[in-house]
Amino acid sequence: MIDPIRVVVADDHPIVRAGIVGLLESEPGIDVVGEAVDGAEAVALADELRPDLVLMDLRMPVLDGAAATERILASAGPSGTRVLVLTTYETDDHILAAIEAGASGYLLKAAPQEEILAGIRSVAAGETVLAPSIAAKLVARVRTGATAAAAPPPALSPRELEVLRLVADGRSNPEIGRALHIGEATVKTHLIHVFEKLEVGDRTRAVTRAMELGLL
Repeated sequence: MIDPIRVVVADDHPIVRAGIVGLLESEPGIDVVGEAVDGAEAVALADELRPDLVLMDLRMPVLDGAAATERILASAGPSGTRVLVLTTYETDDHILAAIEAGASGYLLKAAPQEEILAGIRSVAAGETVLAPSIAAKLVARVRTGATAAAAPPPALSPRELEVLRLVADGRSNPEIGRALHIGEATVKTHLIHVFEKLEVGDRTRAVTRAMELGLL
């Protein structure tokens, strides 16, 4: 039997938080183990409960979501708790702050329930999730704000670029494998090579770094 995904929900709005908790508690395979009313409480609960995932709002009192994300991930280590941002805000500054803090995904509260639930499962499985509008904003921000790099970008193979483009589209490893007619283990190998060449440690940073370098 597969263990349920243990989730802490962090949102300062009680009605919104109750709605999110109600949605998750009705879903098989997801277990809400804690609720936080601000970023500081989210950090404390993540440290105490060691959940698989924190569903994080951004604008909260005491400590905002981006700062809370950074603290949670610094304590959790690479194989610990992951953070999925679920917020109303999609300004460039909010998006970049969350991604730079290490969030594994960024979804909007207006998204369909199925998309939110799928995002939770994907992030818990080690994938990256970006709402389409968020991905578009990232691309626009990088293209308009990036300056020419001092050194040429690292050379990714055509297959590595194909895998990275599908990651940027929000595809999971099994979905990438099916799209490219390769095994999931091969997808993982390509991603390891991409991470090494781009000098990053996860899928979100790989996508943003590739955008900065003009590879995507």
